[in-house]
Amino acid sequence: MSVETKVISKEISELMWKDGRTLSTAESCTAGNIAAAITAIPGSSQYYKGGVVAYANQVKENLLRVNVDTIETYGVVSEETVCEMVKGAMETLNTDYAIATSGIAGPGGGTHELPVGTIWIAVGSRNKIVTMKLEGDEGRDQNIARATSSALHLMCDLLKEEQNPDE
Repeated sequence: MSVETKVISKEISELMWKDGRTLSTAESCTAGNIAAAITAIPGSSQYYKGGVVAYANQVKENLLRVNVDTIETYGVVSEETVCEMVKGAMETLNTDYAIATSGIAGPGGGTHELPVGTIWIAVGSRNKIVTMKLEGDEGRDQNIARATSSALHLMCDLLKEEQNPDE
């Protein structure tokens, strides 16, 4: 885990502690790396309830309540799918916030329309969901590391925004 990932995880920890909020994860292509980064910080058990590594569509549908029509219409690697994953994680794990990822880490699995390195990230609360699309193949390990770091940064930004709405 990079120093940057540890630093941003610690910042998330401080923000979560500040308001007594809870967090969950719903990960596909990052396969638990976000959860590992969060739980690397001592005291994370006070706010991190757990996560779902949802590689299979059936897990996304059954545990995270992603609508089958969403996957069929937009694809599993889509903004719509990760938004539903965030909502499903918050509902299933009863948390205030959630982080979700779905993408093509590589080295295979890409298509012309969705090349390797395409990753959708969503972070959200009951009030707001923010998304980000990553593109560009830097190799499997780097694609996962970049998605993990980006997701943590996006979560940290949302926490700051919701805790200081006038700034």
